[in-house]
Amino acid sequence: MDLLAVLLLFGSGLAAYGEGFFAGSGNGTRDENGACQCFVYLPDPTFPVTRVEQLEIQAVSLLASVEREITKIGVYTNKISVYEKRMQNLTLRVDRLEKGEITYTELDFELLRIEIKEMESLVSQLKASFSDSNFLVDQLYLEIRNMSRTVSSLEALDKNNVLSVRREILSLKKRLQECEELKNTTTIPTPSPPILYGSCNHGPISNISQPFVVQLNWRGFGFKAGAWGKDPEPVAPKKELYWQAPLNTDNRYMEYYRYYGSYDDFLLYKNPAEKRITYGQGSGMVVYKNYLYYNCHSSRDVCKLDIETNTLVVRKTLPNAAYDNRFSYSTPWQDIDVVVDESGLWVIYATEESTGNIVISKLNETTLNIDKTWVTKQYKPSVSSAFLVCGVLYATRTVNTRQEEVFYMYDTKTEQEGRVSVVYSKMMEYIYGVNYNPKDHKLYAYNDGYLVTYDLRFSPVVQAPKPA
Repeated sequence: MDLLAVLLLFGSGLAAYGEGFFAGSGNGTRDENGACQCFVYLPDPTFPVTRVEQLEIQAVSLLASVEREITKIGVYTNKISVYEKRMQNLTLRVDRLEKGEITYTELDFELLRIEIKEMESLVSQLKASFSDSNFLVDQLYLEIRNMSRTVSSLEALDKNNVLSVRREILSLKKRLQECEELKNTTTIPTPSPPILYGSCNHGPISNISQPFVVQLNWRGFGFKAGAWGKDPEPVAPKKELYWQAPLNTDNRYMEYYRYYGSYDDFLLYKNPAEKRITYGQGSGMVVYKNYLYYNCHSSRDVCKLDIETNTLVVRKTLPNAAYDNRFSYSTPWQDIDVVVDESGLWVIYATEESTGNIVISKLNETTLNIDKTWVTKQYKPSVSSAFLVCGVLYATRTVNTRQEEVFYMYDTKTEQEGRVSVVYSKMMEYIYGVNYNPKDHKLYAYNDGYLVTYDLRFSPVVQAPKPA
């Protein structure tokens, strides 16, 4: 009933009842002058125009939200349709890998990981879009995570050792081709005297082979810096000793290391002895005669650790050595580098007195005392890595993202230095922790998380002419 109708009815009531209406129990009264006063009580409140406007605004906003959600659902539906086909394909590929029906490479695993991460990201978005738990989405997310773990375990297992066998076959093919070319030459070159492993009956480095990728470090892609190698003189009863020490993701601290009793165990990540220390610093570590030598963190100390018992047996300060990134190699936290050659243990570093130039010291492997020191004219921060062979220091530098160059040498026997140029390839951009092994003439390098080796070739010794 609207206001006009109420007033009309009220007016007609006054006309009908007149003065008697006010005498009863109604709400009408007379004032002191005898005029009528009436109070009208309407059954409904004033119409809420403001609230209606608010409701209209809310309705428009809700409609827009619903349309957006419908659009998103449509997009997700299309994505799910595409990813469903990709997941079926992935499932088939992983199943074939598990059954060993195809050969595979690191790239195969990396592509699988990328696709799985894309699907995992999509499912995470779907889960966030639902306010309540959705069984199908949760189940899909679980299956993708399981698939990711399966791929990781397959890569680690490498049951048929396909990657290593493939590389060996390529190496053999190359040697066979060289042999055929040699056989077809008209002249037979005079053979050079054999270079015996562990001896120094050779000249300087003349060539470095292509990188031989052994495996990814056991901690994964995120651990870019570190070192690894083969103990040149393992102590009995050990016949072989392979080790690796990835730095933490800050590329500074060494906290964990592993070693293996055979190359087969090393390749397959089998039977590792995994140890934890607190802490080493940088990638300049080496294992020699069952001891791990490294730079103790935030100090100029060289530390000697028994890997069997994981106990520190000697800690010795390197006088005046710069540390904590003062004169590192071109990659950070490589201030003090402990290396091995045919004569034993050495350390490569820099001091304030040397104005950042490389200093070489021969160490007593038992006490870590310095036997002798040489100061070079090569600025250490411009060097990417260094190692010694037969008492000769070789320094490398970065040419580009895929090449390094041995460009400098210093002979501690003659105290002569010189420039050389031996360019070699690398798999990834940054190389850390290069270790030379005198028993097999190989370099063991840690290349952005990958463990690689290089074969060294040396110039023959130049014989002095016999007197007439």
